[in-house]
Amino acid sequence: MENTKDLTEHSSRSKRKRRDSFGMFDGYDSCSEDTSSSSSSEESEEEVAPLPSNLPIIKNNGQVYTYPDGKSGMATCEMCGMVGVRDAFYSKTKRFCSVSCSRSYSSNSKKASILARLQGKPPTKKAKVLQKQPLVAKLAAYAQYQATLQNQAKTKAAAVSMEGFSWGNYINSNSFIAAPVTCFKHAPMGTCWGDISENVRVEVPNTDCSLPTKVFWIAGIVKLAGYNALLRYEGFENDSGLDFWCNICSSDIHPVGWCAASGKPLVPPRTIQHKYTNWKAFLVKRLTGAKTLPPDFSQKVSESMQYPFKPCMRVEVVDKRHLCRTRVAVVESVIGGRLRLVYEESEDRTDDFWCHMHSPLIHHIGWSRSIGHRFKRSDITKKQDGHFDTPPHLFAKVKEVDQSGEWFKEGMKLEAIDPLNLSTICVATIRKVLADGFLMIGIDGSEAADGSDWFCYHATSPSIFPVGFCEINMIELTPPRGYTKLPFKWFDYLRETGSIAAPVKLFNKDVPNHGFRVGMKLEAVDLMEPRLICVATVTRIIHRLLRIHFDGWEEEYDQWVDCESPDLYPVGWCQLTGYQLQPPASQSSRESQSGSSKQKKKAKSQQYKGHKKKRKMPVEKKPVSLSSLPMTGEVRRSFSGDEELTPPPYRTLPAQTAPEAFPPPRTSQEFSPSLKTGNQSRQHLRYCRGSKSGLGWWETKHGLA
Repeated sequence: MENTKDLTEHSSRSKRKRRDSFGMFDGYDSCSEDTSSSSSSEESEEEVAPLPSNLPIIKNNGQVYTYPDGKSGMATCEMCGMVGVRDAFYSKTKRFCSVSCSRSYSSNSKKASILARLQGKPPTKKAKVLQKQPLVAKLAAYAQYQATLQNQAKTKAAAVSMEGFSWGNYINSNSFIAAPVTCFKHAPMGTCWGDISENVRVEVPNTDCSLPTKVFWIAGIVKLAGYNALLRYEGFENDSGLDFWCNICSSDIHPVGWCAASGKPLVPPRTIQHKYTNWKAFLVKRLTGAKTLPPDFSQKVSESMQYPFKPCMRVEVVDKRHLCRTRVAVVESVIGGRLRLVYEESEDRTDDFWCHMHSPLIHHIGWSRSIGHRFKRSDITKKQDGHFDTPPHLFAKVKEVDQSGEWFKEGMKLEAIDPLNLSTICVATIRKVLADGFLMIGIDGSEAADGSDWFCYHATSPSIFPVGFCEINMIELTPPRGYTKLPFKWFDYLRETGSIAAPVKLFNKDVPNHGFRVGMKLEAVDLMEPRLICVATVTRIIHRLLRIHFDGWEEEYDQWVDCESPDLYPVGWCQLTGYQLQPPASQSSRESQSGSSKQKKKAKSQQYKGHKKKRKMPVEKKPVSLSSLPMTGEVRRSFSGDEELTPPPYRTLPAQTAPEAFPPPRTSQEFSPSLKTGNQSRQHLRYCRGSKSGLGWWETKHGLA
């Protein structure tokens, strides 16, 4: 009994009822009389009463709007005053323009605005502008809405799949295994997950109960999948009928003893109430020697989800349209440690770039000048209100190297992951040696004449390899475009080009005990469209190099990434942080989107297709990434009129020992509605390198394609 001391010594007595040491009512069947539960604040949002069915049309400012086809159709949002197409409004009642307005309407925080509107006071500025739109514009909006109905019908199956995707069902039905949380040091709880495993007991809400108050019961972990756990209520033995999945880090999961300490009732599920007459004795027997969560588990979860980066911080980030240079960008939002960066010159704030705060693609202001890196001069010379430079200590540190002895030199050959086609490892050349161990690298046979497609990897980067790496590890090496002597042989190529291979001893040989295994499931960033996080699988492991496959997509979309990449996350990360997860693509949706994609490509038949299908980016909006490695550009004095300049100094945020956390948005849609179109975006993002003179996207952008 000493082993259960921590689980049973907490006790509390109520004036109305007596609870035992587990927080159970002595007469659990009578707890329906207790109305003192504090769970009323946790109830779901109050539903909005439906409007009378005899209101066929909406009047606004004395006008009645109807469509040319005779249908009634304009509606005014009762929350923000927005006037729009009735059929596009939220819910069956069509009273609100969005889910956000519906929720805000039912919350106390907006009562003043609603009262003012009911009293006839002017609506918000946003609503005024929208209401001043002419009727013709509104009818045009309706016509556009009708035109999109067919497209919505085609992608309906995919949309249902996205909204209805469940990691638990996906893993159970296929007997998948997920990568453990300890594989992701950058993720919440990645370094303090401890020994949470199967058979750990927790206290969870009892959903098999007809009582009006929120009650709890003890459950054991049957299976772990990242943050998600398959739980079974105590007393069900081998019966899996009421097993359920939940996120261990959610606010409803507590260590055993929490109910007793918090005065919450423990009530057995209704299905098994008849099995035992003395539930207290049953729990004592079952919990003796059992493990539970640490008492401070929820506090650790909260602390691990505090991020030092804040909106309005300025950073230097790779230019997604010109890999060889960096630009200044401003942090727009932070969610789960991922940053939405908006380039400083973007007036409408739509020119953005996504990456993790530990990504090697971002740096402090002045980094480019310090290492001799090419930088795009900003047209903005006046300090913008509220913007400040990010403290340098917040960025990921690279390993210090000694360049005084034998070191990389220009012209040396090596093998490198192609940042424009992350599924391939290519023959590459060091084009320039920068300071602090950074190297400018170009892909042989695919370089632009002006070096605009050079990219930067650090010398310790796990995405560059010595000559012969692919052959030794049985990986297909992509030879230079136009090279005809196949199969490719490094010895012959070095002799023909008169070049030498980079010394093997200069490459990073560290291989951590990462814990990944082939077949493990995870959530991974699509680095060719870095705003998307998708269901993925580890299909191959070469030392510290992982081959990531996106479930439901062809192998040509696979990506090579490092085992410590901040773009990999445990199963359940999106649910925990409120980010949009892209589910596996269904075959029907891929075929439908592939057909439309092929039609759009007919006019671009002159582009080089390559020996293998690759992603093709839309012009003027091409997210680019370099797996998990530093990617920068060369400093040149004449290219597109840019100069080797550092942006004007802004004030720097003072160093803080404990930076205040910036709470991430509840859902990713709040700041990026376009995340809903993940599958369509992935299908259209086939990237291919251009003709002999350089990158296909660069030629198209400059009118050369």
